[in-house]
Amino acid sequence: MGWPYIGETLKLYTQNPNSFFSSRQKLYGDIFKTHILGCPCVMISSPEAAKVVLVTQAHLFKPTYPPSKEKMIGPEALFFHQGPYHSMLKKLVQASFLPSVIRESVPEVEGIVLKLLPSWENTTVNTLQEMKKYAFDVAVYAAFGDMSREVEVKGIKRLYQMLEKGYNSMPLDFPGTPFHQSMKARKVLTETLKTLIWRRRRSESGKHGGGLLEMLLRAKDHKFNRLTDSQIADNIIGVIFAAHDTTASVLTWVLKYLHDHPHLLQAVTREQEEIRRIRTASKRGLMWEDTRRMPLTSRVIQETLRSASILSFTFREAVQDVEFQGYLIPKGWKVLPLFRTIHHSADFYPQPEKFDPSRFEVPPRPNTYMPFGNGVHSCPGSELAKLEMLILLHHLTTTYRWKVVGEEEEGIQYGPFPVPKRGLPVRVHRRKVT
Repeated sequence: MGWPYIGETLKLYTQNPNSFFSSRQKLYGDIFKTHILGCPCVMISSPEAAKVVLVTQAHLFKPTYPPSKEKMIGPEALFFHQGPYHSMLKKLVQASFLPSVIRESVPEVEGIVLKLLPSWENTTVNTLQEMKKYAFDVAVYAAFGDMSREVEVKGIKRLYQMLEKGYNSMPLDFPGTPFHQSMKARKVLTETLKTLIWRRRRSESGKHGGGLLEMLLRAKDHKFNRLTDSQIADNIIGVIFAAHDTTASVLTWVLKYLHDHPHLLQAVTREQEEIRRIRTASKRGLMWEDTRRMPLTSRVIQETLRSASILSFTFREAVQDVEFQGYLIPKGWKVLPLFRTIHHSADFYPQPEKFDPSRFEVPPRPNTYMPFGNGVHSCPGSELAKLEMLILLHHLTTTYRWKVVGEEEEGIQYGPFPVPKRGLPVRVHRRKVT
């Protein structure tokens, strides 16, 4: 269980995550206990056990996070709830991210890409930070719609960046600590959002600007009450968090894997050049239908999600004492299905350390591929995430090439999810076309 209070938190967030999980699995088996982020935890690493916790016996394991993360994201966010309130919010968020809705956002997302990429040309950029800019702009558009360019939204971005700096820190709330600074930013962020929500509620036109915010402003809960400003603010912050850091981290890994596998980069480029040829002949930008004709690029993204396993685990909490495969899990303990361990098991993925998109030419076995979680609490924004990755890769691979700077510094850091060391600095130049 590690040190008192600290537990094994520092080990988890300073080691290669594969080493942390695999060493304990070898010692103790597919179920073992630890203590991270101030909470006693049970970690499980088999697909069958993960299915029990997330799907078949999900009522015994409520979604939860350590208290510090709930404070940062907001206690009213849908991640932390079960029952009618969660169902209502999940439907609203899913409705905002249905293919029929996000297909209309292709021109807006493409516009963000075309504004971002030229700023990289002939310079060295930090891939993670640039991808965070991109993913944040897309997340803000998804959350606020037409009002995403308003002044308050720029302030929201600055406050959010301050908030996330304390995400993986120890929850020590006194002056000078990263957690304390984050909580100060969270308070101001809430007030900023409430001001924006107040103004939108009183909009004379009756229009709320589109995006998820409009859905939340018009929604009523299971008792037919409108959502409070705090409920709306927490869920906006929650969706931005879910859509921002995860997508940015995945894209950072995609660039590394394509850089390290030139034959794959060439093959993806050929696929994207054919789409560019078609749209150039038609004198148009990308369309939703184009993104459905990118099978190899999609498999590269799938393999990145498996290999990098940005979401190494998810948090659940036992709502009562639970007898589980011969062990007693006490009420209140966190239960963590280890997606990363499952994704890196040779039983399901031969040569798991090899980056091989072709493995997804055949669908994976049930419950062995869960990059977006599983069950009723799986990520409702997965289609938007894949769409923004495809749009960026289309323009990046057909127009630019990149070289990793300082390749000798291999390794993983947290920002707040696992990413290549130093955020993968790259030198970008325009591609030479023969």
